Amino acid sequence: MKRLISRTLPFLSAATLMCALAGCGAKHKDETLISLPPVEVRVDTVENKPRSMTEEVLGTVRAKLHATLEARLRGHIEQMPVGLGEMVQKGQLIARLDAGEVMARLDQAKASLEEADRDWKRTSTLFGQQSATRAEYDSAQARQQIAQGVLAEAKVMMSYVSITAPFSGVVTKKWADVGDLAAPGKPLLDLEDPTALQLQADVPEALIANVKLDDQLAVHLESVTNEMVGTVTEMSPIADPNSRTFPVKLDLANEPGLQSGQFGRVALPIGEVSAIRVPAAAVILRGQMELVFVVADGHALLRLVKTGAQVGDEVEVLSGLNAGETVVTDGAAALTDGQPVIVKP
Repeated sequence: MKRLISRTLPFLSAATLMCALAGCGAKHKDETLISLPPVEVRVDTVENKPRSMTEEVLGTVRAKLHATLEARLRGHIEQMPVGLGEMVQKGQLIARLDAGEVMARLDQAKASLEEADRDWKRTSTLFGQQSATRAEYDSAQARQQIAQGVLAEAKVMMSYVSITAPFSGVVTKKWADVGDLAAPGKPLLDLEDPTALQLQADVPEALIANVKLDDQLAVHLESVTNEMVGTVTEMSPIADPNSRTFPVKLDLANEPGLQSGQFGRVALPIGEVSAIRVPAAAVILRGQMELVFVVADGHALLRLVKTGAQVGDEVEVLSGLNAGETVVTDGAAALTDGQPVIVKP
């Protein structure tokens, strides 16, 4: 019997020691929380708020005003005083062609008109003296009018020798250079106005009913940090038979970093959803965990949450909070679970 008691005593002593240590630990934690000083914080009440559900459609930034310049005459390029990426003004010389053949036609037309004028004056004098018939007079007058038309045509052709910029813009591509043969239908260069840009997107037929002219839609581009809004200014009334999409164009404001040819996304509204939202400053990231502090009975209580989409300066909370609860929005990062708080007005 004594031997059994002696074997049992060490186990009782160990269990007693563990219980004592556990009691002391809990007591120490309570004392620590009690000793924490109260912290002034700002709070906000959790609410269910509606937001629009959207679906993104890909698009490309293009200049509203762009043109591919071509020559109206066939001839070799003598001058092309513009370079790739150069800014040109409306009416500025873009290219000049060899004008030898056109100049010869112009001189010939001038000589023909001078001869026709002399013939008409002589015939007119004779007709006044009744020495020429009405048919001779009419024929001389017709030859004069024809010569005037030929001269006018030659002058127009001469004006085509110089190609000028139809609007102010930047040269985005050169198709030809000095010495090349220019001809109608053969491009010389591309010109764009970089001050007026738009996003061109192909909207699927399942979403086109949600888009209307003058709609203000959110646009996102990687190179532009500011939030952008595009205005729907053009919509095709028919779908592309191959892609089953509708071309849509949205005017964009001129933002730093925005350039033609960039890739972008436009958010199309597809409905509305309601969810709990809190200020983004209320959510604390600790490793892979998302935390908030809820104020109850004058203390800050740590709560594990799961967030969703960010809407402006707020973030949706999918789980971990209920509507009507109060969360800390300023000073949360310095709090400890259970710490007393004083709510600032």
